[in-house]
Amino acid sequence: MSLDFLNHAEVISITRIATVALAGFVVSMLLTPIYTRVAYKYKWWKQVRDTTTTGEKAPIFYKLHAAKHKRHIPTMGGLVIIAAIALVTVVFNLDRNQTYLPLAVLVAAGAVGLLDDWINIRGSGTGVAGLRSKIKFSLILAVAIMAALYFYYVLGYNLIHVPGVGDFDIAWLYVPLLAFVIVATANAVNITDGLDGLSGGLLSTAFGAYAIIAYFQGSYGIAGFCATVVGVMLTYTWFNIFPARFFMGDSGSFALGTTLGVVAALTNAIFILPIIGGVFVIEGGSSAIQILSKKIRKKKIFLSAPIHHHFEAIGWPETKVTMRFWVIGQILAAVGLILGLLGNKTL
Repeated sequence: MSLDFLNHAEVISITRIATVALAGFVVSMLLTPIYTRVAYKYKWWKQVRDTTTTGEKAPIFYKLHAAKHKRHIPTMGGLVIIAAIALVTVVFNLDRNQTYLPLAVLVAAGAVGLLDDWINIRGSGTGVAGLRSKIKFSLILAVAIMAALYFYYVLGYNLIHVPGVGDFDIAWLYVPLLAFVIVATANAVNITDGLDGLSGGLLSTAFGAYAIIAYFQGSYGIAGFCATVVGVMLTYTWFNIFPARFFMGDSGSFALGTTLGVVAALTNAIFILPIIGGVFVIEGGSSAIQILSKKIRKKKIFLSAPIHHHFEAIGWPETKVTMRFWVIGQILAAVGLILGLLGNKTL
């Protein structure tokens, strides 16, 4: 097949992006056996929770997943994800102006998750088993605010793009908006990470969509960074599909969730994030609705929340829920990608 429709620079850029994606896959594949050897040796088992975040007993969740955790599955796999992404980004010297900010956020949020994972591993295995929700929220919020302030004061970001309409200057309101987007995305990804293979497949799709958007914007550094994440997530999904060999833990979900929000901002595509990451929105929204319903109406809407546990509770096998959510995520990402490319002057 001829590539005459591409100029020499574009061919080089595509080759470089594909190379870092492959490098992310290979490096994480090499690091994973080291992690699993250590994790199984020192028993980094994830403790199953038996209460909800609001303190009530969670009998349905415990019934659905207690047997899984009797197999002793290690957590804190986010260490491999963060290390592989950082190593590839630094070694391949991806554009520092475009990649070091998401990399810094990845590491900072990953550190918060790592602390939570460590407490979970060393905890009693009762209750929520980890950092208290308010502490986790405050720490992730701090990371989000610092990132938003950097965008506004250092990078000079103050515009938001609405697909098909145009750009709008929201001045200092950009800071609270971006902080909200980062925190919401981090928590939504964290909530979604509850079934074998689910978050890995969805994150691969979301970062893949943003890699394409960044490429067509000429932001090859961001495109390469997103492609690296996709490569690493393919490795994680390889080991995490049912029955999972290990979990990414909060060190992975918080790191990747906050980074996804930052990438959306760097590509000026915040408004399409709820579409590209639509399943994350549905998952996070179902948990919020469940909590509000129990507080206001004193009864539940779903048998168990987030919604993937509801489908398990009505009899869907875990693998069916995961793969159907993957399909929904891919369709939504395609819609978001089309909207994200609307009005792109480089097309």
